[in-house]
Amino acid sequence: MQMFKDKTVIVTGAARGIGRGIATHLAQQGAQLILVDCDQEGLEESSKIISGATTFCGDVTDQAFVNKVVASCSQVDVLINNAGVTRDNLVAKISENDWDQVMAVNLKGPFLFSQAVLPLMKESQKGKIVNIISASWLGNIGQANYSASKGGLVSFTRTTALEFARYNINVNGVSPGLIETEMVKSIPEKVKERLINMRPLKRVGKIEEIADAVAFLASDRSDYITGQILHVDGGKSCGILAL
Repeated sequence: MQMFKDKTVIVTGAARGIGRGIATHLAQQGAQLILVDCDQEGLEESSKIISGATTFCGDVTDQAFVNKVVASCSQVDVLINNAGVTRDNLVAKISENDWDQVMAVNLKGPFLFSQAVLPLMKESQKGKIVNIISASWLGNIGQANYSASKGGLVSFTRTTALEFARYNINVNGVSPGLIETEMVKSIPEKVKERLINMRPLKRVGKIEEIADAVAFLASDRSDYITGQILHVDGGKSCGILAL
């Protein structure tokens, strides 16, 4: 199915992992991809996989760079705010720089891109924005900065949904749980087993399952959905599972 035929889609954090998976999935459904990341080597690899994609290497917290990306487009139908970083530590040990960097990439980046694409989406009176959250927004020891940034992104998603609705722009979020990325693959087996057992579905999620959720919220099938967070986490967000 070519659900995204003739549609221009910006994906940030598209050099690897979930971002590359989302971009690849949407390209297979006909989208014209604009790939954004600060990792030039990773972007080149993604562009080899996604034929015809346009790439921009730069900092999503730099307004001039963000405006340059959006100015290259005659239209933007979908924006996927996926770029994110972690700088994990206990609250007592988080440096000011690590706090600021996580907040900038995870929260300021989506703000800048959402603000930048708004005029184009207003002009066409149609648009979809999907913010990639994280199950950590619910709270996670050692991730106060990351959790706070993602919690802020939830609130930003809900507020922009209210503000942008008058222009027929839908804003939603996808909140991945434990997903089979390179980072998760590197977790020691005993730790991974414990994490899996905390999930009702008793398994690690696949990048393709996140991409499917994003594709739904980015498509015309979700036209009556806005301001929502779709948890794709094997049931973990339902509560604590008794072991």
